[in-house]
Amino acid sequence: MVRIRGRLGRGELSGVARAAFGGRELVSVERLRGGSKKGVYRLVLDDRTTGIAYVWNADEDYWTDVATQDRSDPFGHASGLDLFETAHAALSSTAVRVPRVEMLDRSRSLLAGEVAVLEDVRGGTLEALWERDPGRAGRVSARLGDVVRTMHDSRRDRYGRPGIDRAGVDPVEWLVLCRALRHLGEAAARVDRIAAVEHRLLGLLHDRHAAVAPRTEYGFIHGELGPDHVLVDDHDEPVLIDIEGAMFFDIEWEHVFLELRFGSRYSHFRRNDLDGDRVRFYRLAMYLSLVAGPLRLLEGDFPDRPAMLEIVEQNIGRTLAQLS
Repeated sequence: MVRIRGRLGRGELSGVARAAFGGRELVSVERLRGGSKKGVYRLVLDDRTTGIAYVWNADEDYWTDVATQDRSDPFGHASGLDLFETAHAALSSTAVRVPRVEMLDRSRSLLAGEVAVLEDVRGGTLEALWERDPGRAGRVSARLGDVVRTMHDSRRDRYGRPGIDRAGVDPVEWLVLCRALRHLGEAAARVDRIAAVEHRLLGLLHDRHAAVAPRTEYGFIHGELGPDHVLVDDHDEPVLIDIEGAMFFDIEWEHVFLELRFGSRYSHFRRNDLDGDRVRFYRLAMYLSLVAGPLRLLEGDFPDRPAMLEIVEQNIGRTLAQLS
C-alpha cells in the first residue's frame, strides 16, 4: 500500500469503520494532532456517529531509533495494541475511566498495521478546557486528582507493565540512573550548555541516586500524564488516553511529571507520603530525558518541530537550575 506518511483517508479506513460499526458508511476522516508513536484518526459515519481509530505501524511511529523494544522493560518502547489492551484492562479494573473499545484488530487484513477503534470522547482535552472554562476545568482536575490517587494506591511488589512479571531484576532507582546517564551523554553531545557542566551533572546524578533508600512496593502509574492526555466526557469525568506506557513503578516518577506538566495546578495531586530523595533524583532524570528524547526525535521527520524544540529549551533550563 503506497501512501503519504501519517495521512490515512477514507479509502484506507473504510474497512476499519465497517468492522467497528457495521454497514454504516464512512463519510470523512480527520487526523488528530499530537502523538509520535501511533496515528489517531476521527471517523465520521453517515449517521453522524463518530469513533476514534488508533493505528500502530512503522509509518505512524516517528521513534525510529529506540533504546529497546523489550516490552518487559518499563522504559521500553511504549507502543502497540498489546500494551494498549493490557493497560486498558488494568485501568478499567481500578475504576479509571478510559475510552470504551469498539473494535480491536491484529490481523493486518483491514489495514497495514494493528488497529483499535474507540469511543469518541468529544469534550476535548483538559488542557483546552483550562482555556475555555477555568472553573469547570478546576472541578475536572479535582476529580482527576482522585483518579490518580486511586491508581497510585493500587500496589504490587514488582515493578513493570501490567501482565508482565519481572523477578530478580535491578532496583527501580538503578534503572533510572542508567537511563539518566545515557540521556546526559546524549544531551551533552548535542547541547553546548549541557556539555559545559556535564561533569557536575554526572556527580549530581550519582549523589542523588546514592541518597535513595531501597523499596519493594510500587504503585500503578500512567507514565506520561499531562493535561493533553486527559479528555473530558459529557459528565465532566476525566478520561485517560495514551495509556500504553502504564506500569507499576515508583509513584514519585509520575509526580515529577505531574508537577512539571500541571504547574500551579499540581495541588490537585499533592500527597504527603512521597519520598523526597526519590523526587529530587527523579526530577533531574526526568529533565534530562526531556532534553535527549525530543532531540533524538527531531533527527527524524517528526512534523511538529517547534513544539519539540520548546520542550527541549524548557528542560535545558530546568536541568541547569538543578545545579543552583
